[in-house]
Formats: sequence, C-alpha cells, structure tokens
Amino acid sequence: MPIHTPDWVKHAVFYQIFPDRFARGEHPSLPTQVQWEPWQAPPTLQGYKGGNLWGIIDQLEYLVDLGITALYLTPIFQSASNHRYHTHDYYQVDPVLGGNAALKSLLAAAHEHQIKVVLDGVFNHASRGFFYFNDVLENGPHSPWVDWFRIEGWPLAAYQGDKPANYVGWDDNRSLPQFNHDHPDVREYIMQVAEYWLKEGIDGWRLDVPNEVQVPGFWQEFRDRVRGINPDAYIVGEIWENAQPWLAGDQFDGVMNYQFRQATIAFAAGQRVDRAFTTQPAFAPYPALNAPDYSQRMQDLLSWYPWDIQLTQLNLLSSHDTARLLSMVHLDYSSVELATLLMFTFPGAPCIYYGDEVGLPGGIDPDCRRSFPEVADWNLPLQAMHRQLIQLRQAHPALQVGQYQVLQARDQVYIFGRCLNEEMLITAVNCGTDAISTTVDLTPLPHPVSNIEFLYGNASTTEPLSSLPMTTISLNLPPRQGSILEASS
Repeated sequence: MPIHTPDWVKHAVFYQIFPDRFARGEHPSLPTQVQWEPWQAPPTLQGYKGGNLWGIIDQLEYLVDLGITALYLTPIFQSASNHRYHTHDYYQVDPVLGGNAALKSLLAAAHEHQIKVVLDGVFNHASRGFFYFNDVLENGPHSPWVDWFRIEGWPLAAYQGDKPANYVGWDDNRSLPQFNHDHPDVREYIMQVAEYWLKEGIDGWRLDVPNEVQVPGFWQEFRDRVRGINPDAYIVGEIWENAQPWLAGDQFDGVMNYQFRQATIAFAAGQRVDRAFTTQPAFAPYPALNAPDYSQRMQDLLSWYPWDIQLTQLNLLSSHDTARLLSMVHLDYSSVELATLLMFTFPGAPCIYYGDEVGLPGGIDPDCRRSFPEVADWNLPLQAMHRQLIQLRQAHPALQVGQYQVLQARDQVYIFGRCLNEEMLITAVNCGTDAISTTVDLTPLPHPVSNIEFLYGNASTTEPLSSLPMTTISLNLPPRQGSILEASS
C-alpha cells in the first residue's frame, strides 16, 4: 500500500511559535487592565508576557519576508498556564490569546499569505481545570465522567501534595490527569476535537507525547478521521527516539526530528556544546562527532523510515523543550551557521524556533521561552543567513525532495549531494579549525558534471573548471564554514 504524505510539507519552511512570547497585538476582544510581565524581562515558569494571536497576524509580513510557509503553534486552547499544555477547554482558544475569533482571523490571514497553520494537540492528558475532570473532583465516584480518567482510589488529592493523588497524572504530575484512552467516549471526544479544528481550517496537528497513548488502533483511527476531513493535513508526533512503530505510513507523517538535532549539533559544534543546558542526556548533542560518525548517524536515520516519510520529517535545532541553539553552543556563531546549513539541506521540512533567526539565546525551560527581541537586539547577519538559505531551498527542488548522496566524510569535512532529475546540489562543510583542500569524487552523482557554480559560502576551487565532464573537483574549504554548489552537465 503506497504511503500518502502531504506534498506541501516537503516544500515547507516551518516556524515554531510559543504564542505568549512572540508578539503582542492590540484588539478590542482582549482582556483589559491586565498587568503582564515586562516583555524583555527574563521569563518565569508561571508568568505571562501577553503575546497573542493578533500579534502573530501583525507579524505575518515579517514571516513572509523571511520565507516562512508554515507555522507550528504550541498549544493555544484555554488554559491556566503560559505554555497551555494544561488544557481546560479543547473547543475554546484561550481568551488571553484572542479567543476563537483571533484564530479564525489568523487562519484567514495566514492562508492569504500561503502560510499553513499546524496546532499542538495535547491529547494524552488534560488538566485539573478540564470540565470533565473538575466534575470528578466535585462529585467523586458519582461523576458521569469518572471513567474518563485513570482513577486509582478515593479521595482524589488534586492539590494536596502531601497526600496520594489517587489518579494517574502525566509524569506523576497531578496537574495533568491522564485520559483513559480505552474508554470509547474519550476516544470519540479526542477524534471529534481533531475533526472540529480541521473543519475550522487548520492544516494539521502536532501531537504531544503520542507514544504514551498505547491503545491499539488509536492513532490509526486518528489518521483516518483527520484525513477524512483534509486529505493533505499534516500529522507530526513528538517522539524523541527512533519512531519506526509510528512512521510506517498508517499513523504519523513525521516526528519532531530530535535525532537529527542531536547528531547535527554534536558535529557542527563539537566540543563547544554547553552540557549544562542538557536536561535529557539520552538525547544530548554530545559527545562530539567527526564527519565519518556524523555520516553514519545520518545514514542510519535515513534508513529508519520510508522515503516519503523522510521528506515530511520536522527537522529542528531548537524548541520550547530544549536550550536554544545559540546558548547550547556557548554563543559560537559558526556552530549555529554550520548546523543551520545542514538543516536546510537535509531531507525533511526545516523548522526555525521563533527568534533563533535573529540570535535569541536561552537556556533550559523557562529560559528557552524568552520573548521575541526588539529590532535593536537582532543579529542581522544571522537573519540574513537564514533568509539566504530559505531562498536557496525554495529555489532548488533538489534541496526539498532530491535524493541524498554522501560524497565525502573525512575528519571534519562532510560533503553530500541532493539530486533531482537534472538538478544536482552539493553541500560541503568543514567543521574543523583549519582550512582544508580536498578532492571530491563526482562520479556518484547521477549525471556527468561539466560545470560548477558556487551558490553559498566561501569555498573555491584550486584549478580552473573544465568544460569537459569532470570526475573530480578540488575544493578549498575555509575553516568552520559551509558552502553550497550547483553541478550541471
């Protein structure tokens, strides 16, 4: 059976937004007389900055200029937390964000700019404020919804930390009661929520901790129901490890590619990684990798999933759950540039975490959720680099859906091709601290090469390019830099 993944994702450049921290927009529907935390003050675990969906609408022109074609928003539904993973009502956009009217306006404006919008679906657990769980707290075993959750005894202790909770919470967190996904009403409720927002016009779902929903057939039905509303909806899961059980084509189109992040930062930054910013050692971007090790990691990663799934992976270098890339590499901009270049030339959809493109630093949560900086604090060369890489990716289909061919992996030099039909793009990175001259074998490319054009970076050749088909090319690669070349017949 052929695998169907949404074609638009293969050509997309994503931008992840944490709505409370991206932009404040003014609108009459928003709460008044609210004292938000100062925008540029360090973020706190429980404080609000007051960002909203109207602010995202105001910044769409900025995103279009950058080259963004898809948004992934962390949760937006009514909640009593700034990150909104504690869902109160799955049918109401948080009033602080502008409510349902703001989402409707955002979808209309984004689609007018040819930008897709993917929402975060927190379907493994709800919150103490979720109506059905709140009813259980009020009415105990008499509640009609008592079987919606994993109750283990009575009384429930939702707020008394010195007493047994008597119900299962995600990660033993009593503020996040887990759903009982075996219950048919729970299952149907989640399916209907997913369908409702697709009918309202969203373009897909990012699924929070979906590997913890172990009910057989659950995600297969989810995919069928989602695709029944929108055959091109994107379904991407948050799974940090090898996700083969979920990526056979019958559940998700991809996952947040933390395995790519881990290896790419370990190669691009080497010993420059700040280990203090790693909260999950199993997925840490260290120990450092050389080019042969990195090549093997990429080949392993590409062997795990079908090719159509590879093209709809969500590739990232930072997220709301990790230290930001710039801080992870001790503010070493060459590491940022090398890793970003590798992301934009790897199969799958690249995803920029808001602010990374202008040099926003940040440690582990909550510091990685800083507010978007003022223009005066932008790193303009870094922003220009992002814009240039986005433009190159969008201009060259080979960088979007072309086959991936390693040409050289030696010491700190990694060179690979992306080829589609007649188009052949070569990426060459030197992660070492010394300039390197190297001879690259071009015979693995699908067509004879008679000309090389340098599209990005400062690589050069050591000899005149022949007009005859070349079997090799000699490249001078500056230290701690990467380049993109176009080979043609």
